[in-house]
Amino acid sequence: MAGSYDDRDGFIWMDGTLVNWRDAKVHVLTHGLHYGSSVFEGERAYNGKIFKSRQHSERLLKSGEYMDIPIPYTVDEIEAAKTEVLAASGLQDAYVRAICWRASGEDMGVASARNPVKMAIAVWEWGAYYGDAKMKGAKLDIAKWKRPSPETIPCFAKAAGLYMICTMSKHAAEAKGCSDAMMYDYRGYVAEATGANIFFVKDGEVHTPKPDCFLNGITRQTVINMLEERGVKVNVRHIMPEELEGFEQCWLTGTAAEVTPVGQIGDHTFEVGILTREIAEGYEKLVRS
Repeated sequence: MAGSYDDRDGFIWMDGTLVNWRDAKVHVLTHGLHYGSSVFEGERAYNGKIFKSRQHSERLLKSGEYMDIPIPYTVDEIEAAKTEVLAASGLQDAYVRAICWRASGEDMGVASARNPVKMAIAVWEWGAYYGDAKMKGAKLDIAKWKRPSPETIPCFAKAAGLYMICTMSKHAAEAKGCSDAMMYDYRGYVAEATGANIFFVKDGEVHTPKPDCFLNGITRQTVINMLEERGVKVNVRHIMPEELEGFEQCWLTGTAAEVTPVGQIGDHTFEVGILTREIAEGYEKLVRS
């Protein structure tokens, strides 16, 4: 599937109804458009089955709680909706986007309590998020924007508005010929990429930032379990920028990114080593098992 995302064949689930793709629209005065009052999930289906689907649905509801967006659906109802729209798509391998937002209503200022909460689910074909970087290693810029303190935003929500500094950082990275950007947190520790968590390897052990001010990704948790099952020690800790030059391997994890090797961050280079490839291959087998 190619072309503009508003001009495609197929269906999108909107509040209980399968709507023709091109007719899935909202009003220009939708609160979510003006104030970022929306939460979402990114999921992947493999062989017709959404990986960790229920965990994603549970996290969507939790994000709604964090953002004061009361989602009017249960986990079971969301699961049924995803099954329905995936079947309607006719796809076996696909990306699944569930989103909930404050719609247009009586409020059009900062407050939106009187506006209804709407939900939509779309499914489409989406290949490797970083293209051929999945084989040779992605090249990352270092973002000027930092992940904020938990005292300033609900940082554990997967909320649309929290991604603006990620969008700006990725734009700046792409302008430099990079695939993405790595971000530090408000304290100066290594945090994550713009839409993926990050792992490093040194002397046979794995190191990954402590998710105390950013999303603890479902793929991240899955990969940590895979490593521990293999007997690999995983150090979840604060990582200083000066440590980057001492790491041997690096990879990113995320629903879209899956497991993507990293070949370079700023001036620091990494090999696409054996452990990186084993985890990438192991993850691919797991999601299709």
